[in-house]
Amino acid sequence: MKKNQLRELLKAGKPTLGTHLVGPWPGMVEVIGHSGAFDYIEYVGEYSPFSLEQLDNFGRAIELFPNMSSMMKVEEQTRGFIATRAIDAGIQNVLFTDCRSAAEVRECVRLVRSERPDAGGAHGCGMRRNVGYVVEGCSEAWTRAMDEVVIAFMIEKKGAMEELTEILSIKGVDMVQFGPGDYSISIGRPGQGRAPEVQKAHRDMIELALKKGVPPRVEIASFDQAKPYIEMGVRHFCIGWDVSTIYAWCKQQAEGMRNLLA
Repeated sequence: MKKNQLRELLKAGKPTLGTHLVGPWPGMVEVIGHSGAFDYIEYVGEYSPFSLEQLDNFGRAIELFPNMSSMMKVEEQTRGFIATRAIDAGIQNVLFTDCRSAAEVRECVRLVRSERPDAGGAHGCGMRRNVGYVVEGCSEAWTRAMDEVVIAFMIEKKGAMEELTEILSIKGVDMVQFGPGDYSISIGRPGQGRAPEVQKAHRDMIELALKKGVPPRVEIASFDQAKPYIEMGVRHFCIGWDVSTIYAWCKQQAEGMRNLLA
């Protein structure tokens, strides 16, 4: 079983830095891995079409880099199927979206952990690539690897904020991140993710998570946005998206060229 770099860093109390891929092309995983810049790649499966074969290939590419792990952002519908298939493909960590209550959060944790009695989960073993198909399936090592999966949660619904204290007390909640876009919709203010009320909720989530000892993570587009969160005590960031980077580059370069040609 491959070492889970993200889990190791959390255990050591060290900062973590990830980046997002919306596209599942393993070649881009390799490009990022060769840079040596990030501790993990989050595959934003919630926003992307993918096949089970692509998840396997994503996992294979990650394993070329011993000091880099991965995470998949899992959508609400069929979350159990997607999470377990991602983990069993070699994507070692999961970010669950759209939970509205502590009960939903507990269920997500149950879906990831193995059915070993002391783990309390529902994840059954299988002949899949994370265990070498026939090498470590159903082994003690596999159950312990399921204990090591970093389970993160988007706090992006009104109900989740209302039950945040309880959510942060649930065993297995390893990391939380605020989602201003979805939160703004859930309180009846769509498109107002930067509104003072929403930003206050973001700060409140960070402060309570730190108080409860659950690492908060923040998504940013560039490193110059990190300072206010670092001053709050945040040490975990996921920076940039492949699609946003390409879009911004296209806009900037084309505008510059057109100005020159004019």
